[in-house]
Amino acid sequence: MASPVSQFLSESWTKGCGMTSRGLLTIKQKGPSQVQFWFIALFIGIAAGFAALGFRLGVDWLQSALYQAEDVSRLHTLATRLSWYHIVLIPTFGGLLVGLILHFFTEDNRARSVADVIEGAALKEGRVQVRRGLASTAASFVTLSSGGSTGREGPVVHLASVLSTMVCRVIRADGITGRDLLGCAVAAAVSASFNTPIAGALFALEIVLRHFAVHAFAPIVIASVAGTVINRMAFGDVTEFVLPTQNALNFYVELPAFLLLGLLCGVIAVVLMRAIFWTEDLANHLQKQTGLPGYLRPAIAGVLLGLLAVKFPQIIGVGYETTTEALSGNLTFTAAVMIAVVKVVAVAITMGGRMGGGVFSPALMVGALAGLAFGIIATSIFPDVSGEGSLYALAGMGAVAAAVLGAPISTSLIVFELTGDWQTGLAVMVAVSMSTAIASKMVDRSFFLTQLERRNVHLAAGPQTYLLATFRVASVMRKADTPGSADIENCWELIRDGIYIDGNATLEQAMPIFEAGNQVFIPVVTIADEDAPPELWGALFQVDALKAMNKALAATAAEEHS
Repeated sequence: MASPVSQFLSESWTKGCGMTSRGLLTIKQKGPSQVQFWFIALFIGIAAGFAALGFRLGVDWLQSALYQAEDVSRLHTLATRLSWYHIVLIPTFGGLLVGLILHFFTEDNRARSVADVIEGAALKEGRVQVRRGLASTAASFVTLSSGGSTGREGPVVHLASVLSTMVCRVIRADGITGRDLLGCAVAAAVSASFNTPIAGALFALEIVLRHFAVHAFAPIVIASVAGTVINRMAFGDVTEFVLPTQNALNFYVELPAFLLLGLLCGVIAVVLMRAIFWTEDLANHLQKQTGLPGYLRPAIAGVLLGLLAVKFPQIIGVGYETTTEALSGNLTFTAAVMIAVVKVVAVAITMGGRMGGGVFSPALMVGALAGLAFGIIATSIFPDVSGEGSLYALAGMGAVAAAVLGAPISTSLIVFELTGDWQTGLAVMVAVSMSTAIASKMVDRSFFLTQLERRNVHLAAGPQTYLLATFRVASVMRKADTPGSADIENCWELIRDGIYIDGNATLEQAMPIFEAGNQVFIPVVTIADEDAPPELWGALFQVDALKAMNKALAATAAEEHS
């Protein structure tokens, strides 16, 4: 009789051999395709990285030419040498060019951005609109170069998404592959634009794909690293912001102050987002009332920005010079507050004027200014237990940006990688957690998801809500005169009672009808014109709708946990 030890070793050996053989079989069957996919991810990462780098260098070159600035990192200081009409004319003509680009290449005069990429990931199998996306990138390029008060992350993310869409079309990728490649492109673009490899990968997972599937992690990291290498080939291994001194948290007694800072930054982030939406609604109303052509709207926004820039050149472009001054503590309380307020106004004008661009860089600048102003007060009240005021600027920068993006994890890492300061992690994380907690309750989780909600694209509530919009009624219904379909006379009776649905509608529109009338089925019709009677296609049964929904939810869960 075998001893327990020998029996255990024998069983372990048998199990190990079985697992090894199954693993080798899996590699044999799926390995080459997986390796091939990683090479595609690397290719997309390199392409997106160079696209982001080209966009950044192009903006720097055109800014330098338009504002006669030898060093664009000191743009707002050098711009003060120009005459006032020069400062006004640059964004005015830039806005006019933006309007013409969007007028001829988009149907709604709207520049696409990160929100459209999120929508593409959730509802369009990882695809975005190529023609409109390229036009939006060109418009945002002109906006940033000519003094628009916005950021470059939105345009480069959408440009990278266009590249991944083109690859998906060539290889005829399915939904899962398309979303994974989209994540690869986004990660590479963010990493190449900001030199943030860790945050670039998490940005794609947390903000765009909105899940952390294990199978997507490796290719996205590969693409993110490729984008970072491209950035460092051009700029070296340097951080975006250089802090003059090492920040130090004064033990733990200072943490309550960062809790309060996080609450304040959450409110400021909401003010920034709602200012943009309010300005957009106001501009829509005025445009409708006056009959103003859509291509002139960005030009008017450019005039307003130019007039603001005469007095406050800090609003020009992404504002990294001002952000650096705030992180260095080189601004007074009055200057920090005033510039922050004017920056919010400028961002609202830029976005409401449909000039294009992103909100991440403006959020960084507003957050740094707000954090510095808070820090000046905190350190003056409690000088013996307070650290540097610039530490509050760093925490505020992360807190406002995280609340706007709705992404506390990736934003915290972006702040660390942008500054190279990993010693103040507690302060940043505390402020970020509080700001995102309060802001997410006052908007639909983030700026991007709120944008989509305003377009009646409901992604904030999760797949149980938005997946209904992916099913057309015609694809789920039972056709008339087929076995198992509804009785035709019963269908016409319901139609006369006003209970029916168009075949081109979605299950999102159908489910409330089921819930309101406790119907087993709904007649599906099509109406050629207002005077013609409806044509009966068939009937949509509630059980079929629920089966389709359950199948989609199961597929989504399988993708997220794979």
